[in-house]
Amino acid sequence: MITTIKNNLISASIKHVGAELFSLNKHHREYIWEGNPAFWGKHSPVLFPIVGTLKNNLFTYNNQSYSLSRHGFARDYSFEVIEKSEESVTFSLKSSEETLKVYPFDFELQISYQLIETTLQISYKIINNTNSILPFSIGAHPAFSLPLEFENYTLEFNCKENLDCFTLENDLLSDNNFKINLVDKKLPLSYSIFEQDALIFKQLKSKEITILEKEQPIVKVKFDDFKNLGIWTKVNAPFVCIEPWLGYSDTIHSNNNILEKEGIQFVEAKESKMHQFSIEVV
Repeated sequence: MITTIKNNLISASIKHVGAELFSLNKHHREYIWEGNPAFWGKHSPVLFPIVGTLKNNLFTYNNQSYSLSRHGFARDYSFEVIEKSEESVTFSLKSSEETLKVYPFDFELQISYQLIETTLQISYKIINNTNSILPFSIGAHPAFSLPLEFENYTLEFNCKENLDCFTLENDLLSDNNFKINLVDKKLPLSYSIFEQDALIFKQLKSKEITILEKEQPIVKVKFDDFKNLGIWTKVNAPFVCIEPWLGYSDTIHSNNNILEKEGIQFVEAKESKMHQFSIEVV
C-alpha cells in the first residue's frame, strides 16, 4: 500500500510498511534515493524504538532482558492511515503482542507528513499508554539521490562548526573521535570521509544542512527538535543520508540498562512527545 500527497509544487509518496517516505518529487525530479539493493535497499526508514545498535543486541528493563535488532522494528511493520487530506497524511503504529515481546511498553507511534509549499514537514508523536515512564529513541534516515558524480556535492551547515565525529567499534560508539574542520561552513563530499562508516555527531550547533549540487542548493534539512545527527553513504553509492536522531548506538561501556542508556529519551506515564523535522526542496 502506498499513499501520495501533493500540492501544486511538489508531491510525496509514502509506503504503509514502515510509514517510509520513498518519493519526493518536484518538476519531475526525484529527490529520494530509489532503493537499489545493489547499494542499499531502503529509502527513508524510521528508526524506533532505538537508533543504531544495542550492545549484544540486548537491553534490560525490570531485571528482564529483551532483544532488539539494529534501529528497532518500526520500519518492518505496516502502519494504519488515521488521517488523510490532499496535502497531508498521518500513520499510526500501536504496540501489539508481538512488539511487547521485544519492547515491553504500551505505545502508539504516529507519523505525519505534511506539504507546505516546497517543504515536507515530518512529525513523530510518541504516545505512552503505560502507567510508567517509556524510554525510546527515534530517528529519521532519509537518503537523498545524487545523480551527478559524488564530488559535485557539498553539505552546507548553517553555523560555523568544528565537527566532532564519533567512530563505531563493532557497531557500538567507541571512545575515539576525530575532527572535521569546515571551510565557510561547508563539507565537500567524498567517499573517503565515510570509510569508517557513518559520521556520528552527539552535538551540533547547526540545526540546518543544505545539499549543494555544483554549489547550487537543492535540498535543505531542518532539525531543530533533534539533538543528534548521522550522515552516511556507502562507498560508490549515488546518495547521501542526513539523519536527525534522538539517541544513537550503545557505547562500548553500556551496561544494557535501557533507563541508563546514553542518549535515551523518555515519555512520562500517559503523556506524549512530538518531534518534527523538515525537508525543503529548494
